[in-house]
Amino acid sequence: MRFGYTLMTEQSGPRRLVDYAVRAEQLGFDFEVSSDHYSPWLTEQGHAPYAWSVLGAVAQATERVELATYVTCPIQRYHPAVVAQKAATLSLLSEGRFILGLGSGENLNEHVTGEGWVPIAQRQDMLAEAATIIRELLGGELVTWAGDYFRVDSARIWDPPEDELQMAIAVSGKQSVNRFAPLADHLIAVEPDSALVESWDRRKAGPSRKIGQLPICWARDRDDAVRRAHEQFRWFGGGWGVNADLPTPAGFAAASQFVRPEDVADTIPCGPHLDAIVEAVRPYREAGFTDLALVQVGDEGQTEFLDEAAGELLERLRAGEATNRST
Repeated sequence: MRFGYTLMTEQSGPRRLVDYAVRAEQLGFDFEVSSDHYSPWLTEQGHAPYAWSVLGAVAQATERVELATYVTCPIQRYHPAVVAQKAATLSLLSEGRFILGLGSGENLNEHVTGEGWVPIAQRQDMLAEAATIIRELLGGELVTWAGDYFRVDSARIWDPPEDELQMAIAVSGKQSVNRFAPLADHLIAVEPDSALVESWDRRKAGPSRKIGQLPICWARDRDDAVRRAHEQFRWFGGGWGVNADLPTPAGFAAASQFVRPEDVADTIPCGPHLDAIVEAVRPYREAGFTDLALVQVGDEGQTEFLDEAAGELLERLRAGEATNRST
């Protein structure tokens, strides 16, 4: 299993994110993923820099780690032709280290264009069409497209990727697997669902990566960790069925007003004990995930996590994997 570090744009400003990215590479993380938000989930998080500018800076400040969006929505705030151009440029800047992660988005980020928020079935249709357009454009040829949702008029990526750019798509069930496995190279999912992974593998002719994400809140003091996790991540408990449709941080604050600190601590490993994090990773490994990006909750304590805990955590995670292989 490869282990990644999440550049959480909702909780840190752009310069700090670049600093964290450099430090994470030095510590030995295999890859780094960035959220792509116009707004934080909660006002307490307080940030939302432009992910693509941040990733461009990270591409120049790092040398080895893979980079990815986790995830970009190419159906409303961004036209798929623009996403293709951005992805191609980032692939060149990173010398082929970039994976384009796509998803059907959240109202929180997409409503800002004033076009409303369509039902999930339509969003899935739009995502499939957008992914097809992006794939066509990344080939570097002239593309004209007139589809159900998008038009592209004589577009060409003049600086295409030097190598084929890998694409990952977020899925949540059998229907989305059937829809998107033929369009993507890799799977993105946020729950350790072995049935999802098995269904994906049945639809793929060759090997592919299964990329998950896990929030954690390391701190020297457990009470501080629980406080921070509740303040910054209580929105997480609503599940994606809720999270995709609420439009503003005020909506998430209202939806999570009765979530208690202990409720958050039941779902997010909090405190100084690395064994709890190692145990939280286990279901993803057992479900067949090949990659897992860790989210250290909150900008507060991010430096302490990287300096005091992340290196040892990676050692323990990799030692656990070696033990599993030997048995």
